Amino acid sequence: MNIKKSILIRVRIAFLGVVVFAVCVAAKIGHIQIMEGEKWSKMAEESMFDYKKVSATRGNIYSDNGSLLATSLPFYKVAMDPTLPKDEVFKKGVDSLAYHLAKFYKDRTAKEYKELLKDARASGKQYITLNRKQINYQTKKEMASWPIFREGRFKGGVIFQKMDVRYRPFSNLSRRTIGFVNEDEKGAGLEYSFNQALGGQNGEALFQKIAGGIWKPVYDGNNIRAVDGMDIQTTIDINLQDVAETSLFEAMRAHDADEGTVVVMEVKTGFIKAISNLSKDGDGDYTEKLNHAVGGLFEPGSTFKLLTMLALLEETNIELTDTINTGNGEYTFYNMKVRDHEKGGYGRITVRDAFQRSSNIAMAKLVDKHFGTRPEKFLKYVDDLRLSKPLGLQIEGELYPKITRPKDKGWSGITLPWMAYGYGFEISPLATLTLYNAIANDGKMIKPIFVTDIKRTENTVTQFETAELNSKICSTKTLNQLKLLLEGVVEFGTAKNLKNTYYRIAGKTGTSQILKDGHYEKKYITSFVGYFPAHAPKYSAIVLIKNPKGIYQYGNSVAGPVFKDIADNIFARDLSLHSAMEKKKITEPGVVPVVRAGNHEEVAMLCNELGVSNHSATDEEWVRASREANSIELKKNPIIKDLVPNVTGMTFRDALFLLEKSGLRVYYDGKGRVTEQSLSPGARFSKGSRIYLKLS
Repeated sequence: MNIKKSILIRVRIAFLGVVVFAVCVAAKIGHIQIMEGEKWSKMAEESMFDYKKVSATRGNIYSDNGSLLATSLPFYKVAMDPTLPKDEVFKKGVDSLAYHLAKFYKDRTAKEYKELLKDARASGKQYITLNRKQINYQTKKEMASWPIFREGRFKGGVIFQKMDVRYRPFSNLSRRTIGFVNEDEKGAGLEYSFNQALGGQNGEALFQKIAGGIWKPVYDGNNIRAVDGMDIQTTIDINLQDVAETSLFEAMRAHDADEGTVVVMEVKTGFIKAISNLSKDGDGDYTEKLNHAVGGLFEPGSTFKLLTMLALLEETNIELTDTINTGNGEYTFYNMKVRDHEKGGYGRITVRDAFQRSSNIAMAKLVDKHFGTRPEKFLKYVDDLRLSKPLGLQIEGELYPKITRPKDKGWSGITLPWMAYGYGFEISPLATLTLYNAIANDGKMIKPIFVTDIKRTENTVTQFETAELNSKICSTKTLNQLKLLLEGVVEFGTAKNLKNTYYRIAGKTGTSQILKDGHYEKKYITSFVGYFPAHAPKYSAIVLIKNPKGIYQYGNSVAGPVFKDIADNIFARDLSLHSAMEKKKITEPGVVPVVRAGNHEEVAMLCNELGVSNHSATDEEWVRASREANSIELKKNPIIKDLVPNVTGMTFRDALFLLEKSGLRVYYDGKGRVTEQSLSPGARFSKGSRIYLKLS
């Protein structure tokens, strides 16, 4: 017991001694703080430690074929802690290091660099910036082999501070679509829209604040490593992008236009293959400032007449062959005049001609007649076809379309007639393209898509698939009629200058005056939107050019040629748009290759004349031939009203007779028998529709 007591007393005495010592030390320090407060404060400030953000390396942006559109390249700022090298290392290498620094940076002599390093070492400076110039990775590797520096970070004192610089290998190509993110985490384009994936996760590292307010990195076990960003795979075809951008630029320069946009989309997938947005830069040149295709709102003008015709064909019993009187080119609605472009007017014309020749009066009169007392019915088509709200794109910047409705203050008796030909409201060019793409896609409306994958190295983390906005925008009958109208614009209407002999274009011209401060100026927005090849569409595109100067002021003469230039380039490069050469037919014993289809009586007679065994499985007038061993069997070739007949294999004479009897207008190329037909057998059509035949 006595021993335990003794130990306890000793412990208490020892603890009391520690406390007394601590109090004395504190008093001494307090005295120092009172006596030398300013000096102490300065010392504390100069040796401050703090954890600071270490930025992650940003992910790459790739084109559809893996070409780099944007990447982060490492650059370095070179600094040094001259107190770290041992005396023998410093003395032996300082002359040579100073020589290398002077030769590389060319801002000081070797003697001046030597003095800088020696003075900093003598004064105990732990961080000096050798030069503010940033160096690349290859230069860093070279510098790391220089005297003193080759000893490394802790023995040689060299500090390579890494910083990533965003680099675009294709320079300004699609610059606004690729976009940017600034230090405030604000930006535009894909860089901003996919910032979370591209940006990765920043880390943390310990830094020491030393003399001069400079923060020096300190290697610490508690540092948190940054997680680099992921890559995104876009739908952009870099070759198409170059074609589209060049065509738009040349047209804008030729017409001295203010702004312009072009978008090329793949019909079946909605993939944006090219997108360019140009604006005057104030120095006589053009640059990508804003994404007009996504975030711009424009009165669509006559390109909107497609929706007008869709609503009329769906809601009324109107036929394309019906006629309407457009008068002398000027018609008054209430207190406002509607005018056609043709001086003197078109007089009485068919509905088809009214669309193909882009009559404002015809569209306004038809809509006023059929929807004037029920405007909500017409506006329902605007809503159903996604023209009254944002599309919900992957890229930020969409605005709400400006659509006037009957309950709005600005609604009047002229609002609906004006809307019929594209005035009095504003939508984005991409919304217009989405509608036309739906016609090309057999009525299926899909959302435009810019990015297909988010990847980490080669592994896909997130995949984006084509999203459906509307499974069928109209009936098959209406769809076929709209295709007929759009092809007619190029074949016979306002865009005849775009017609060519190699492939067919379907689309619509647009020209609208520019509204400023509530009044329309004598300045125009010209546009052309459509798809190609018309009989089997693969691409759709829109071109919009604002305020062209000079004698050319309309969609067919300003925007249309840009569309054709792009389409011609695509057609020349895309081999899938070309028909392969047919393999030479080899006659086999007992088979008559030329007997394929035609009039029942004539086919049977031909077989008999040639001594080929044949038998009939039908009494119908039109038959198709099929091989049965060494004989020919003649089977029914059904001909149904309002459905396209199958004429492949027939002689041109038989095909022409049958198709014209069905109410189709026939165009052909080549000679011999029919090998291809543009309208699919069994598809519905309206009388007067065109069908193209390939003969060989």
